[in-house]
Amino acid sequence: MELDVIPEKYFKHLEGTNLYEVRIRVGTNIYRVFTFFDQENLVILLHGITKKTQRTPPKEIEKAKRLQKEYYDGKNK
Repeated sequence: MELDVIPEKYFKHLEGTNLYEVRIRVGTNIYRVFTFFDQENLVILLHGITKKTQRTPPKEIEKAKRLQKEYYDGKNK
């Protein structure tokens, strides 16, 4: 199957950030992987969690922001 636009159910922007949350289902488990775009065409995967509620834990968003900063710091050296 090919899609022009990925439904928000699977690829959601995290408000107030430039991060996204990718939803992956494996069996009965649902995982969320934090990601962002580098130069609009490269998708960087940061880390994943098993999410049991609708709300994304703030500490996980902070971890993703820290990893994103580390990515750019390493890239700019």
